[in-house]
Amino acid sequence: MNHEAPMWNDAFGLSWLDFNLSNILMMFIASAIVLIITIAATRGLERRPKGFQNFIEWLIDFVKGIIGSNMDWKVGKLFLPLGLTLFTYIFVSNMLGVVTIWAPGNVLWWKSPTSDPGITITLAVMVVVLTHYYGVKLRGTSEYGKDFIRPLPFLLPFKIIEEFANTLTLGLRLYGNIYAGEILLGLLAGIASAGFLGFLGGAIPMLAWQAFSTFIGFIQAFIFTMLTMVYMSHKVSSDH
Repeated sequence: MNHEAPMWNDAFGLSWLDFNLSNILMMFIASAIVLIITIAATRGLERRPKGFQNFIEWLIDFVKGIIGSNMDWKVGKLFLPLGLTLFTYIFVSNMLGVVTIWAPGNVLWWKSPTSDPGITITLAVMVVVLTHYYGVKLRGTSEYGKDFIRPLPFLLPFKIIEEFANTLTLGLRLYGNIYAGEILLGLLAGIASAGFLGFLGGAIPMLAWQAFSTFIGFIQAFIFTMLTMVYMSHKVSSDH
C-alpha cells in the first residue's frame, strides 16, 4: 500500500507542528464507537441480563480476570475502568482497518488508528506514566522509589532502560501486527480488483485473512491490556 497520508502541515502557522488528519479522524471514530457501546450497555439494565447486556457483563468479567491474574482484587478493582477502556478502544481501533480501507485519490483516510506507530507508542507512554503515578499514589514516593535500587543500587540504570524498553515494545508490538495485517489486506484487495481471475485468486484469501485479522485484533487488544496490568501490578504491589 503506497498511499499518502492527509497531512496538515505547519498547523496554526507553526512550522514544526504537523497533523495527520487520518489519525485524528479515525481516533474520533473509534472513540465515538466506544462511547456508543458504553451508553448502550448502561441503558435498560436488568437483574437477569440478556442480549447485549449479557455480552457486556461477559466482557467485564473477562477484564476482571485479566486484572485478577496479576494483582489482588482489592487493589485491582481500581483499574477495571482503565482495563475496559483500553481493551474496547484498542479492539475497535484494530477492527476499523479490517472492515475496509478508504484511499480516494491515493490518499489514505480510513484505516486502523493502531496501524500508526505514533498512536500506539502514545498509548504505551500513557500506560507507563499511569503505572508510575499509581505506584507513587498507592505506595508513597519513598517506598516506590526504593524499588529502583532493589536489590542492589547499581541496577538503577538498567531499571531505567527497562522502562523505556517496555514503552517501545508495548507500542511497537501493537503497531507491527496491525500494520502488517493492513498491508496484506491491501495487496489482496488489489489482486481481487484485477479482473475475474484476480477476483477468484484474491477475494477468498482476503475474506480468510479478514477473519484471521479479527482474531489478531482481539489477541493484540488482550495482550496490550494484559501487559498494562502486569506493569501496573509491578508498580503498585510491594511484593514485586
